[in-house]
Amino acid sequence: MKQATINKIIIVFAILLLILLFKVLHLDQYLTLSYLKESKEQLALLYAERTGLVIGGYMLIYILATALSLPGAVILTLAGGALFSLVTGTIVISFASTIGATLACMVSRFLLRDWVQARFGEKLQRINEGIEQEGGFYLFTLRLIPVFPFFVINLAMGLTRIKLSTYYWVSQLGMLPGTLVYVNAGKELGKLETLSGILSPSLIFSFVLLGLFPITVKKIMGKIKK
Repeated sequence: MKQATINKIIIVFAILLLILLFKVLHLDQYLTLSYLKESKEQLALLYAERTGLVIGGYMLIYILATALSLPGAVILTLAGGALFSLVTGTIVISFASTIGATLACMVSRFLLRDWVQARFGEKLQRINEGIEQEGGFYLFTLRLIPVFPFFVINLAMGLTRIKLSTYYWVSQLGMLPGTLVYVNAGKELGKLETLSGILSPSLIFSFVLLGLFPITVKKIMGKIKK
């Protein structure tokens, strides 16, 4: 058996083990809106006493959850908004979410790309051509529009030829407006009754327009050059 195959098997088992532990230990009970609202004061006290430790631990948990595509990213972001200031929370979550997303993209590329390429090579080729034509604009649009689950984007982009460096900085910029919205919602946690209350239809429409803007500008500039 080739070493690359062995490495893939090890990674798959490690991921499955972490997901199993998450379920067996019932860690999902801590990733609910009700638990977060009930624990807000205790978390604030812990943050005041152990600021650096809380930020480090928070980032580690966020990165792992995102890298493994585990549920709870929204709750974690709200928790960051409730714990930290708007500026600190936005910065911490922006880096944690982008690092986790890039790791998820890497895992998808390492584990799945060869298999998908062998079975859906023609379709994947068209996607790669779209990435090459639009470049970071395409990913930027996907990141700005919150109607697409981010874990799906992470996995799908891992199957393309987009550079990881490009993937990282475009994702960080593209997710920043949404991160700011969720962090601000976390600061108003006591008023929040449901997760659906974070994004109103008008706000989603604004994100859609913002996401379409870069590609529209690029096409207009292309026509002007011609």
